[in-house]
Amino acid sequence: MEDRTGQAVRAGATAVLGFDPGDPAFRADPYAHYRTLGAGGQSLHRTDVGLRVTASYELCERVLRDPRFGHRPSGGGVWREVQGRHRSFLTMDPPDHTRLRRLVSKAFTPRLVERLRPRVEELVDALLEPVSGEVDLIATLAYPLPVIVISEMLGVPAEDRDLFKGWSDSLARGLDPDFLLPEAEIAQRDAARDEFAEYFRALAAKRRAEPRDDLLSALVGVSDGGDVLSEQELLATCILLLVAGHETTVNLIGNGALALLRDPAQLRLFRERPGNVQAAVEELLRFDPPVQLTLRSALEDVDLNGTLIERGKLVLLLTGAANRDPAFFDDPDRLDLLRYSEGRETPKHLSFGHGVHFCLGAPLARLEGRVALGKLFERDVALAAGGLVYRDNLVLRGLRELPVVIRA
Repeated sequence: MEDRTGQAVRAGATAVLGFDPGDPAFRADPYAHYRTLGAGGQSLHRTDVGLRVTASYELCERVLRDPRFGHRPSGGGVWREVQGRHRSFLTMDPPDHTRLRRLVSKAFTPRLVERLRPRVEELVDALLEPVSGEVDLIATLAYPLPVIVISEMLGVPAEDRDLFKGWSDSLARGLDPDFLLPEAEIAQRDAARDEFAEYFRALAAKRRAEPRDDLLSALVGVSDGGDVLSEQELLATCILLLVAGHETTVNLIGNGALALLRDPAQLRLFRERPGNVQAAVEELLRFDPPVQLTLRSALEDVDLNGTLIERGKLVLLLTGAANRDPAFFDDPDRLDLLRYSEGRETPKHLSFGHGVHFCLGAPLARLEGRVALGKLFERDVALAAGGLVYRDNLVLRGLRELPVVIRA
C-alpha cells in the first residue's frame, strides 16, 4: 500500500504536470492519457502551477527549433536542472552549447559509428547464441549490448563495466524532476555523478599519457582552432554519453521488441522484409519512443499560438504524445512498419529531438536497434506469460524486465 509521502508526491506531480505519472495505468499506456490532452482541439494546456504542456506535434516541433526557447536559467523552480561542474552541453544554450557540441562532434563522427557495425553484429550474436527457453530480454540483450558498446567506445576496461550499471540506473532516474524523487534518490543520483566523474578523471589522465584508438582519447585530444574541452566539460560529456548512449538504447530495443511481439502481423512483415529494417526501426521509434518528453524555457517573451509565454516560463513538450498526434500522422496508434518504407515518407518523429539539440548519438542508437532487433527476430521468439512492469522514470520509458521464450 502506498504511504502518505508517496501519495503527496503523486498529488504534487499531478498539480505540476497535469497528470499522475505514478498511476500504473499511465505507465502501462501513457498514450491513452495523451489522447485526452488533445481532445477539444486545445493544443497548449496550463497545469495547476502554471506549467504549459503540449502534446501537439506542430507545437513541439516549433518550440524545439525556435531559438527563443532554450534551457532554464539557473535558479531552480519546479523543475531543477543540473547546474555547476557536471552540467553537460545537453542542458546549455548557444553559444556554449554550439562550442561544446562542435568539439564533441569531431570525435563522435558517423564514420566512427559505421566502423562499429561488425562489432555490434558480433556482440549481438554472442549475447543471443547461448540463449534458449524463458529469459528476460532486457538482461539478456537490451541492457548488455549498449553498455558494452559505449564502454568499448570510451575505452573502459571490460572488468569495470559492472560499475556502470549502478551509476547508469541512478543517473537515468535523475533525469526526472526533483519533485518526483525522494531525497534518498536525489542523493544517490548526485553521488553516482561524482563517482562516475572521479572514475573518468583517472581514466582520462591515463589516456593523456598514453592515447589509444578510443573515444575518450579522441575527446581528450580534440581541438578546434586551439579550443579544447576543459576537464569538467570532458567529465560532463562522458556522463552524458553514458546515459544518452546507453539508457535510451536499452529502451529502444525493449520497447521495439515488445511492440513487435504484440503485433503478429507486423512481426511477420518484419521477418519477411529484412531489407526494410531501417524504416521499421524508425516506425518503432515513433510508436513507443525511449524518451517521452523534454522541457524548454522561454528566453524572451514569446507568443505561442496566441498564448504569451513570459521569459523564464517553462513549456513541457510531450514528444511521445506528439509522435501519435492524429493531426500529423495517419492512423497514429497503429504500428505500421511500412510507414517509412521505399521513400513513402521521411521519418518525422521527435524521438531524437529536433533543432540544435538533435541527439548526437542517434546514428549509434539506430545502428544498435537495427542489428539487435534484426538478429533477435531471426529466432523463434514469443512473449512469456505474466504482466509487464515499467521502470519508474518519467522522462525515459522502458521495461524493468521483458520475459520472453526463445526456442532454438
